[in-house]
Amino acid sequence: MPSSPIVRVLLSLCAGTFVLDALAASGRAADLPKVKIFTTGGTIQGKGANRDMLAGYKPGSFTPEELIADLPELKDVANVSSEAIAAVGSGNVDLAIQLKLATAINAWLASPDSAGAVVTHGTVSLEETAYFLNLVVKSDKPVVVVGAMRPFTAISRDGPFNLYNAVRVAADPEAKGKGVMVLLNEEIHAARDVTKGNTERVNTFVSRDLGPIGFSDSDRIVFYRNLLYKHTYKSEFDVSNLTTLPKVEIAYGYQEADRAAIDALVAAGAKGIILDDSAPSFAAAVKDGQAKGVVFVQSDRKGSGRVLTSERAAERGMVTADDLNAQKARILLRLALTKTSDPKEIQRIFTQY
Repeated sequence: MPSSPIVRVLLSLCAGTFVLDALAASGRAADLPKVKIFTTGGTIQGKGANRDMLAGYKPGSFTPEELIADLPELKDVANVSSEAIAAVGSGNVDLAIQLKLATAINAWLASPDSAGAVVTHGTVSLEETAYFLNLVVKSDKPVVVVGAMRPFTAISRDGPFNLYNAVRVAADPEAKGKGVMVLLNEEIHAARDVTKGNTERVNTFVSRDLGPIGFSDSDRIVFYRNLLYKHTYKSEFDVSNLTTLPKVEIAYGYQEADRAAIDALVAAGAKGIILDDSAPSFAAAVKDGQAKGVVFVQSDRKGSGRVLTSERAAERGMVTADDLNAQKARILLRLALTKTSDPKEIQRIFTQY
């Protein structure tokens, strides 16, 4: 049945309004900072069988498109795009994934109109990937690594709010030059300083000696300190042409620890070993390993505080990790060994990064 002229006019006006609204929305999006979300999986993308399932869920089950669709509020914060790098739990994040991620982030940030990047990641090894990126990203634009302690399907899930705030930080001009950051629970931490401190709680990430560098508060993003060590655009490390890194392992020190672990790691081809604390039996094993060209770095298992440099350590060819925990010292030593195997030069690197 043909419509009346009045109906046709009304339909035309509605269609025109729709087009104008769409054009206005498109214009607003074009004016917003451009932020890309790179996803690797983890709890923040996890799916449980029911809403009270906080363990035993499958990490990395939701796509980046689904994460973005769940947060319509992002359209007022940034012009958001996404790229899936992996879909795994963070225990399965390996060097291949880290190199792929670094390459993708560097390519994105090299674009003149990009503002920043966000990385979703499982929390178990999040601090390691964040510190790796802090050493190999070649831009002063913000990179924010974000995770969650509850899966995407859970009651009172924390992931969407963490992701929303991560995009806010990545889009904020004040975040420029602050290296790679980690954001959970409205706290902004420096990648070098932060560690996971609790197996279950949402306030798990802490920077024990130094505290957060800022906060993602509801009124604005606030920063309270800058970083004095080298990172990102000032870093000497370049992995753009690398497909592998030297093998570095960790040996844990405790009462009556045997040297067998160190001997086995040396025999397995380790080019460097981080000592997470020490034991009397380690001294001879370290000396034998050094004779085979293995570099040793002394870290500590206590969770905060510096391992001090000393003439005695230098005379023994031992590098000290400053305040880096063992897992981060491992990341830095792998990259340092692409430059040199001289303990004195590696000590310089540990002092500056």
